[in-house]
Parts: sequence; C-alpha cells; structure tokens
Amino acid sequence: MFKRLLAALLLAIPFAAQAQGAPTVVILVRHAEKGTTPASDPPLTEAGKARASALTAALADANVQAVITTQLARTRDTGRPVAEARHVTPEVVSAAGAGHAQAVADAVRRHAGQTVLVVGHSNTVPAIIAALGGPKLPDICDSQYSSLYTLVLDGASVRLVRGSYGAASPDPADSCANAMR
Repeated sequence: MFKRLLAALLLAIPFAAQAQGAPTVVILVRHAEKGTTPASDPPLTEAGKARASALTAALADANVQAVITTQLARTRDTGRPVAEARHVTPEVVSAAGAGHAQAVADAVRRHAGQTVLVVGHSNTVPAIIAALGGPKLPDICDSQYSSLYTLVLDGASVRLVRGSYGAASPDPADSCANAMR
C-alpha cells in the first residue's frame, strides 16, 4: 500500500518543480514495538524486530538516501535495517531537550532533494512534521506503531500523506485513552 501511495505522490509533482530542483521526501515513523526493561532505553521486542523488517520491505523502492534516528536503542534498531539495505550510516539527533524537533528538521534540510527516513517517538514525530512545515498532529497513541507519514517538501509547498506498514496496530478508538511515549 505504501509503495503505491509514494509512487502516486511522486508522480503528482509538477514537471516545472522538478526542473527547479527535486523535492525532499521525508518518511517519518515512530520506533517499532519496544520492551519494558530497562525502562530508560528498552530494546525492540520480537514484534518490533519484525516491524523494522517490514519497514525495510515497505521502503525497498523508495530510494532512501539518509536515515535519522535518536540515540535511543528503539529508534536506532528500527532504522538500522533500512540504513543497512541502503548502505547509509544513520545520523543521530539527540532526543534530549525542547529543540529536538527543530534539530531533526535542520538535519532533514541538509538532505535537500533526497529521500530521508526519520525514526522518532510518539511525541516527537508530530512535532517534527510541524517543524518541517506540515500540519500539527496529536501525539501518537502508545499502542500505535504502524503509521507511516510521508512529507513532500517542494519549495513552499508541503504535502502530507499518511499510510501504514507492517502488522496493523489496534484501532486507536479502542486503545488510545492517552498517548504515551
């Protein structure tokens, strides 16, 4: 499904804009399913490892040229399979502090005209989308891992497409009383 959405979105880019410079395509996901211990930096669960593999499959034809994660194991381990498949070294932007979303947006902008995968957290993915000029979205519910957001930055134009990948997450109406990290 994601491959079809990405292809349709990229085909919709006007030829005049392509002549001026390629758009930047930013694919944002929350880290995959995480364990519970250690509480400060849990690793991915088996389901999380399967989701990271599913992300690699979903992005196989997306020509990802950069991968940005935080310093935490769950984001690094979610992005690592894509980075390895594309032979790129992930860039780490510290998740500490209020300036995280802007720091990630700045890192993305250094890859103008490329396709960039950003792996964040339930409360940072929406903030990063907003920092890149996209709409303000609520934090991602704690039980939601399958959402995939694609931003196309094309000059002053910003387009957002929401898709999903891997195993379906529970219906947010049934499982999201409060969004958690």
